Amino acid sequence: MAHEPNGTSDVDAFLAAVDHPVRRRDALALAALMARVTGEQPRMWGPSIVGFGTHHYVYPSGREGDTPATAFSPRKAATTIYLADGTEAHAELLGVLGPHTLGKGCLYVKDLETVDPGVLEQILRRSYAAVTEGTFGG
Repeated sequence: MAHEPNGTSDVDAFLAAVDHPVRRRDALALAALMARVTGEQPRMWGPSIVGFGTHHYVYPSGREGDTPATAFSPRKAATTIYLADGTEAHAELLGVLGPHTLGKGCLYVKDLETVDPGVLEQILRRSYAAVTEGTFGG
């Protein structure tokens, strides 16, 4: 997910253009939730990722770059929520979140109304804090 933020893209226009009504509803809700959790304004990272804050990473190989500290993308099959500190750190909370699937650093949710909003907020707060306060080494 190493993209430069695209400050010229309009987040509101991107979200309004999401075809699937549930993905659009969920995207608008996630944008508001992530803005509240992070205190950051959303920015487009590439053509389809809405990110909040910035995380600069440096790998042992010397490769480095910037990613959003937290982000999401309303994809066709599910909304992808990017957790820069990975999903393993949130295993206990994910166990009580509600219906979802996981990738290495991705949480896939088909319908936000089926998950516990308080648990999702806790996951986002913990992930954002780990990335921005330096407790995550990625």
